[in-house]
Amino acid sequence: MAQSDTKKIFFENLSGAGKAIAVLTSGGDAQGMNAAVRAVVRMGLYVGAKVYFIREGYQGMVDGGENITEAKWESVSSMLQVGGTVIGSARCKDFRTHEGRLKAALNLVKLGITNLCVIGGDGSLTGANLFREEWSGLLAELVEQGSIEQQSVQTYSALHIVGMVGSIDNDFCGTDMTIGTDSALHRIIEVVDAIMTTAQSHQRTFVLEVMGRHCGYLALVSALACGADWVLIPEMPPEDGWEEKMCQKLSANRAVMKRLNIIIVAEGAIDHNNKPITTDCIKDLVVKCLGFDTRVTILGHVQRGGTPSAFDRILASRMGVEAVLALLETTANTPACVVSLCGNQSVRLPLMECVQMTQEVQKAMDEKKFEEAVKLRGRSFENNLKTYKLLAHRKPESELPTSNFNVAVLNVGAPAAGMNAAVRSAVRVGISEGHKMFAVNDGFEGFYKGQIKEIKWSDVGGWTGQGGSLLGTKRTLPAKHVGKIAEQMRTHNINALLVIGGFEALESLLQLYEARATYEDFCIPMCMLPATISNNVPGTDLSIGADTALNAIVETCDRIKQSASGTKRRVFIIETMGGYCGYLATVAGLAAGADAAYIYEEPFDIRDLQANVEHLTEKMKTSIQRGLVLRNENSNDNYTTDFIYQLYSEEGKGVFDCRKNVLGHMQQGGAPSPFDRNFGTKISAKAMHWVTKKLVETFRQGRVFANTEDSCCLLGMRRRALIFQPVVQLKGETDFVHRIPKEQWWLKLRPLMKILAKYKTSYDVSDSGQLEHVVHNQPKDSDASVAM
Repeated sequence: MAQSDTKKIFFENLSGAGKAIAVLTSGGDAQGMNAAVRAVVRMGLYVGAKVYFIREGYQGMVDGGENITEAKWESVSSMLQVGGTVIGSARCKDFRTHEGRLKAALNLVKLGITNLCVIGGDGSLTGANLFREEWSGLLAELVEQGSIEQQSVQTYSALHIVGMVGSIDNDFCGTDMTIGTDSALHRIIEVVDAIMTTAQSHQRTFVLEVMGRHCGYLALVSALACGADWVLIPEMPPEDGWEEKMCQKLSANRAVMKRLNIIIVAEGAIDHNNKPITTDCIKDLVVKCLGFDTRVTILGHVQRGGTPSAFDRILASRMGVEAVLALLETTANTPACVVSLCGNQSVRLPLMECVQMTQEVQKAMDEKKFEEAVKLRGRSFENNLKTYKLLAHRKPESELPTSNFNVAVLNVGAPAAGMNAAVRSAVRVGISEGHKMFAVNDGFEGFYKGQIKEIKWSDVGGWTGQGGSLLGTKRTLPAKHVGKIAEQMRTHNINALLVIGGFEALESLLQLYEARATYEDFCIPMCMLPATISNNVPGTDLSIGADTALNAIVETCDRIKQSASGTKRRVFIIETMGGYCGYLATVAGLAAGADAAYIYEEPFDIRDLQANVEHLTEKMKTSIQRGLVLRNENSNDNYTTDFIYQLYSEEGKGVFDCRKNVLGHMQQGGAPSPFDRNFGTKISAKAMHWVTKKLVETFRQGRVFANTEDSCCLLGMRRRALIFQPVVQLKGETDFVHRIPKEQWWLKLRPLMKILAKYKTSYDVSDSGQLEHVVHNQPKDSDASVAM
């Protein structure tokens, strides 16, 4: 493969030669831990360090012996798709004692290990920090006992700790997402979607209990993702009289012909007196007050199991590499840090600052300071709660503001999972802000044909979990029909426009902006939300629908690789969608453990193809049995999927055979992932708030008139923030011929994919996380964790 130029090549400045790194998983297991272990091992070996597994968590560190073994490259093969942790995890009482930690220190010194990568929850990380603080004293004690030489005290004088948070509860302050949370949400949503079909058949109410003894994140986000009627979480106990209000809500939903009710309860849900609210209590209440046929489902450890999602694999891989870089850069005075995610960026935060803030949340809850607890959970949690309340509970007509503005919403371009969640959110937020909402069917084609009708609150019920586009979507651009579209806007008195779609949506807004010179009807606030599986829209790091497509690709890759289990060595060539954008091929390659991913943005020639074949041949001669090569559909006109398949087949003769698979439109279908449901819901809500603000600002002399650049925007996520960007300003960032942004953040992930596939390449660390403080880790004016 062609090698990318980088600003800074880490191995010229940072070397792991002579260092020993140990990785362990501790506490409860979480999907994605294996991806983190794999990344630590392979990055550690890549920089020249020795890497060790510590099996069974701290218990293995205390017991030593065969529990601490050296890791090889092949030791972590075929781990990515496995849930849990293959190196084992255990809760260890011995490590809580001084004697236990003394034994652990001796076991580490014997092997020269002074760098620890700990994957676990706040208890595991707190224990690691205590161990680090006691280290010099423990070594001195071992010298006194005659267990080690004095020289060892100088040689191994400091213990360096870097943590990664593995917890499905997402209960650790300082990071937007912990490893395992997204996969747990997948399990919950799969169950809820399945239950909704049977509940609808029998007109039942279902009460679901999800994990979260001290944190309601899973309950809250799954409620947001499935449009639950009611949610109960420990951070925000319901107000007095909630029983009556809940029953009124359930009854009102049935009155508008809704055939089912879903109530989601966190296992730690409490009332204002800290008394537990159980699923059985809720069931008895619904049966007694309403007489509804009610069932209880407790999900339990199903949420911890199963294959990790694409998001968790990528998150864990990025964090694992960042953890090794952090260990290489530590000095004796560097505090123990935890690698965190803020928006779309890795950051390093002092471990104990995060632990202390996490403990403050529980303290606030114990003291019944629930609003403070919600704030301490972070901006993401707080925004999730506000958005849920806004979308789930409709205000009475008498309490709604009367704006007299009409807002139209439409989908443009190819369908993408999550579009319907975005439309639902826009409609309900718009109605809550006093607007009259209009739905346009079939994009701009439907617009000029007059397929426009008012859409009500109840019309979008149940839309969140639906794939595709229920409004209908077409690729038709408005330029040829601006006169007819302007006429329809006058007819329906449209005061603002929300366009949800991909590259065609961007082109459409640019055309409407230019049409303002001719038609004043387009001098209104217009906002675009990026929704495309290709993730090829400039101005945003992520698009609605891309995560669902990634999961479809990764799941298929897992199955395809498994199909070769027990057979001779085999390489699979898989073609992905994306147009000229290589996002799907690259990120799916990282999540599925691909050996190569061919994309348009990184040109390749026959020499690169030959080098990849030779590299795979060499790997196949060892213990690797299966290879995976991804190719973006438009990566090269001549080096087609068929050509690459034939080349690999010919050159690999006698070592491996080949199979090919074109994934096609299965990448566009299916129910949206939890990520896409919440991403679509939250950015759509934010967009509607912006629309309302702009309508108020531009309303003068009895009409709306908005003709400035900043009244026609795209809402996208850039690194840590959600930003409204004038579409005119994005023209310079766009390659319109190939329909891709000129600069794409994910290209920095390609060297990471290559390193984890055992290629010698350069790696840009100019973007690596620097040590920050918890209080500064989120921007003031935006929701950093827009996605989840």
